[in-house]
Amino acid sequence: MDYNQILEAQPQLSSAEMKVQVDGARRLQLERYRQMGITFNGELQGKLLRAHCRLHKEAETLLRKSFEVLGLSVRAYDRILKIARTIADLDGSDTLDTPHLAEALQYRSLDKKTHSAGFPR
Repeated sequence: MDYNQILEAQPQLSSAEMKVQVDGARRLQLERYRQMGITFNGELQGKLLRAHCRLHKEAETLLRKSFEVLGLSVRAYDRILKIARTIADLDGSDTLDTPHLAEALQYRSLDKKTHSAGFPR
């Protein structure tokens, strides 16, 4: 996808709409992890990460191919899952579907491009 395709593919949210969406995702995460000693998806590790970041079959296939083609590390794999979980939360979805994973992979790719271009992380 190029930049224009990304803009065309996503409906533009107002700041107020975006705030509602983010607040909803934060509440969802707070409730989900209430008894686990963590607050947000970014804190997921190990068994908790695997339990809360289950992928649909098609999404798993995409991640497997991406892992092989891009030579992702285990750390990158985990980060992509956490980001996909957050995207799914923003979407109000209990499951991680292919669009959530694809968006997370795009962010990973963008992060790599900006870092290699000399932009700070």
